[in-house]
Amino acid sequence: QLQVVESGGGLVQPGGSLTLSCATSRFSLDYYAIGWFRQAPGKEREGVSCIGSSDGTTRYADSVKGRFTISRDNAKNTVFLQMSNLKPEDTAVYYCGLDPAFRLRLQEDDYDFWGQGTQVTVSS
Repeated sequence: QLQVVESGGGLVQPGGSLTLSCATSRFSLDYYAIGWFRQAPGKEREGVSCIGSSDGTTRYADSVKGRFTISRDNAKNTVFLQMSNLKPEDTAVYYCGLDPAFRLRLQEDDYDFWGQGTQVTVSS
């Protein structure tokens, strides 16, 4: 069974940085587009960023453009989300999902195989 594991969350002050990781066991990420989503308390899950396979195509939500960078290391079977200049409104549980159809959209329904998420809290 495909398992997805997110890690790297934590507590950070406004303006700080964190790097999240998304990794899978037993299956290669080469066969999926990867999307990062987040869900704040009382809000719906929203798309943050996604990345294709070998061509490196990426998409970002307007709210994180210029602050977040998504990348993938296929040799390590891991996708990263580098987050900088973090704001309190970035506080959420962050999830990664896998899209076998490579649609490269920030639409939750496109993605399967969600992990359990990692908490990011931005607070002074």
